[in-house]
Amino acid sequence: MKITIGHLYPDLLNLYGDRGNIVCMMRRCLWRGIQAETIEFNMGDSIDFSKLDIILLGGGSDREQRIVCKELKKIKERFQDYVEDMGVVIAVCGGYQLLGKYYQTDEGVIEGLKLLNIYTEQDEGRLIGNIILESELSKLPVVGFENHRGRTYINGYRPFGKVLYGAGNDGRSGYEGVIYKNVIGTYLHGPLLPKNPRICDYLLEKALERKYGAVSLKKLDDRLESAANEYIFRRFVKGRRPMHLHRSLEGDEKIYLNFN
Repeated sequence: MKITIGHLYPDLLNLYGDRGNIVCMMRRCLWRGIQAETIEFNMGDSIDFSKLDIILLGGGSDREQRIVCKELKKIKERFQDYVEDMGVVIAVCGGYQLLGKYYQTDEGVIEGLKLLNIYTEQDEGRLIGNIILESELSKLPVVGFENHRGRTYINGYRPFGKVLYGAGNDGRSGYEGVIYKNVIGTYLHGPLLPKNPRICDYLLEKALERKYGAVSLKKLDDRLESAANEYIFRRFVKGRRPMHLHRSLEGDEKIYLNFN
């Protein structure tokens, strides 16, 4: 089996180590004996979506988003076809905003790809700091770092997760990110996937299933990642008592979600 990852415009969209998401996906494939390659696409490059299994669209400043937006318009229809055909996408921060209809900033409107019926509007003050989510995609909490002035409104789509600590999409709804088919949009930097191997494996599984049919990924030793995850959870989520605490099927990590 082989996975091909497309990294879109890494020269412009790579805030807070978003490239680390590529490294994580590559490593977790190689540790399992799955072939993996990454193709970087910069401004002006031709993109053949039929050869890609996962796409990373990282974060960038408003200026960089405006530049990338013009380039993305050229591939909008092909990108939309890829998404509707269950193509796997991880879009972070600026990349997340570009999936929607528009991003209203103080300097004007940045038009999005309109792949999803969501939109973002800039507001006073930055939503910045550590963030912890409860997500249906992971037995463990999802942890990361957010830093954005945009408030994203997802209009009834499934959120990536419920905010346990931090601000999330808009600082008010209590939710973060969006899920649509095999697309995840999120504000979580850090990068996201090394801190949350279950989310990484979810993306890999979806990509492999789309290409080869049902698969079962070999389990990896994630005890260090799980211990770091629990430390962050215990440090920032206070005043809550778990309804239950039990062992996972792997037997090497505790599940500490589901609150009163």
